[in-house]
Amino acid sequence: MLMKWRKFCGWLLRVLGWTAVEPLPEEKKCIILGAPHTSVWDFFISYLYFKSIGGDGLCMIKKEMFFPPLGWILKAMGGVPVDRANSGALVRSLIHQMNDSETFHLAIAPEGTRKPVRRWKSGYHLIARETGVPVYLGYFDWKRKRVGRGQKFPLTDDAAADTRRIQEIYESMDLGAKYPEKYLTH
Repeated sequence: MLMKWRKFCGWLLRVLGWTAVEPLPEEKKCIILGAPHTSVWDFFISYLYFKSIGGDGLCMIKKEMFFPPLGWILKAMGGVPVDRANSGALVRSLIHQMNDSETFHLAIAPEGTRKPVRRWKSGYHLIARETGVPVYLGYFDWKRKRVGRGQKFPLTDDAAADTRRIQEIYESMDLGAKYPEKYLTH
């Protein structure tokens, strides 16, 4: 049944005109950033991509989206409710879950919202440093309809500098957002 679902997700991704670019990360645990994030469709495309390459990823989504029946669907698709008013507790919980799991691929939109923002969130950095997992620069390029886990990014002890460098890399990739006016690159 899982193989059929994987093939179906790959087929649907292709029918929608998308190309899955990279395979699963080598590591059993990692964080995959997702940018540019301007639409709820980014989650759907990411889900199809990850399933089509054989992954079981988790994705942080604001808790307000978890009302029945949508919440049940989001949880079944790997959605993790985020209480944006208590992000510290969420980060601690994710660190604990990641440490206690054999496999854990966590997708995080560093922008933290679908609205235009200049300052990206750095919770991904704390989670990665505390758990020792790598960070990949995942993307969904609506201009070219390509989606992938992206390159591995080596973290330093400076979350702000790493985040600025990550933003520069994303900017150099010339990615097309679903809603370009909502994606600020600098």
